[in-house]
Amino acid sequence: MQVSKTPLDGVLLITPPTIFEDFRGQFVETYNRELYNEAGITVDFIQDDISVSSRHVLRGVHGDAATWKLLSCLHGSLYLMVINNDPASAQYRQWTSFTLSEKNRQQVLVPPKFGNGHLVLSEQAILHYKQNTTYCREGQFTIMWNDPAYGMWWPISNPILSRRDLGLG
Repeated sequence: MQVSKTPLDGVLLITPPTIFEDFRGQFVETYNRELYNEAGITVDFIQDDISVSSRHVLRGVHGDAATWKLLSCLHGSLYLMVINNDPASAQYRQWTSFTLSEKNRQQVLVPPKFGNGHLVLSEQAILHYKQNTTYCREGQFTIMWNDPAYGMWWPISNPILSRRDLGLG
């Protein structure tokens, strides 16, 4: 298992402990608590979710003050944006991005007070995420994908967005 720091404090890029491929296909160990704990990742994950979307769908930049997330792409490829939304941090409003795919099998650990959003690059993609809290809509924040205060770069100018991500509710 390989764990790398990123430009944002607390955000980690992870190559899972086991990726095996042969003539039959591929086997990936996406999570092993003991190995993650040995690597210093001691988050107690309690909920798993997936998001299935089509090309050019951009799913928000959302987060909350309590949730750690471990994100990976199970199918297809996507552009993942992670933003520090902690006003008390010296890195407030700074962002970094990653391309996650079924080919590279990389994961990104996102701390509380950080927002994340993703844009589907392939015909369809499945984002998987583990969380240490159950989802609570009331505690969520949304950062507009094109908010000039953050200076984000996305590889698209006209994505497919939900009403929430359009700022309409």
